[in-house]
Amino acid sequence: MKIFRYTLFLALIVAVVAIPVFAQETELTVIDEGVVQVNDVVITLSRINRDVNNAVDSLVREGKSREEAAKEIESKKGRLIASIIEEELIIQKGKELNMERDVEARINQQFIQQKDELKLKSLDELFAAMRQQGIDPDDIRVALRSQITREWVFQSQVDDQVRWGISDQDIKDYFEKHKDQFTQPATITLSEIFLSFAGSNVEVIRTKANDLVAKLRAGEEFAKLAVANSDRPSVADDKGAVGTVELSQLSEVFKKPLENVKVGGISDPIELDEGIEIIRVDGRTAQGTESNFDENKVRLALLRERVPPARKKYMSGLKSDAYIKIADAYRPIVTPFLNDDAPEDTTASK
Repeated sequence: MKIFRYTLFLALIVAVVAIPVFAQETELTVIDEGVVQVNDVVITLSRINRDVNNAVDSLVREGKSREEAAKEIESKKGRLIASIIEEELIIQKGKELNMERDVEARINQQFIQQKDELKLKSLDELFAAMRQQGIDPDDIRVALRSQITREWVFQSQVDDQVRWGISDQDIKDYFEKHKDQFTQPATITLSEIFLSFAGSNVEVIRTKANDLVAKLRAGEEFAKLAVANSDRPSVADDKGAVGTVELSQLSEVFKKPLENVKVGGISDPIELDEGIEIIRVDGRTAQGTESNFDENKVRLALLRERVPPARKKYMSGLKSDAYIKIADAYRPIVTPFLNDDAPEDTTASK
């Protein structure tokens, strides 16, 4: 279920260090405000305002009122100031590692994949559909750039080193101490009909989804309705079949709606940012009781345990080596998130 999701990796930061220019000899005009300096990069107020608006809009799309969304973002100001500094440090490290060209190529690939999934003729058509839903493609590009760069930097500078450091003995010892984690996992097998919001009236799509659910529950053939209605480009070949996934790996957005759906049953419409999913549960297997040694799964469990502290240590090094200056008035709200023992790995200031 590879669905492009508009995920904001943008941060809120509010501080004031004016950068003035003279419009006339006696008139001072502020064209923008520097907010924080991270090495040789200045984060400006215009960028902050864009990020704030995007963050609030994202919460509004999730169902919150604009007032509630603005209040929530305001309550996270200190943490978000720290986050934007960390984001900038990672972007700078990606540039140092010459990742820029490959990152941009991956971003373009993701846009093309989304265009193909939605059966659109061009990227211009995709961007127009996004703007109709109030989503700026440039903001998506910024968010993807941050996400991809972050993952690639951590992968090359941290995760690979952790992986190489895991010995065969480490794997055996971990399995012996955590046998209960390596029983046969519960699985679920699924088929889907995906209805895209792109270029369509949302209410029309919702009505169509409800009609399809009614038809399926009345006994109409799933594959036939999937081929006729699903917006997945692969539906003609797979007839809507998604396959089998471990229940623990199923996205939370699907896990609860499918919790009580029996084999052969049809879910209620599941609404996402980009469209509506109708899911049929084709099969389920229960959690096993006997431990089963699988080297790849044990190695993955070790990575999940060892990578987070290794990433935190790496970020601590980036912060220690960086020149970071935040406006004095905002130090009190940022300070709790500067230290490495803060609730979330964020940033540091000099």
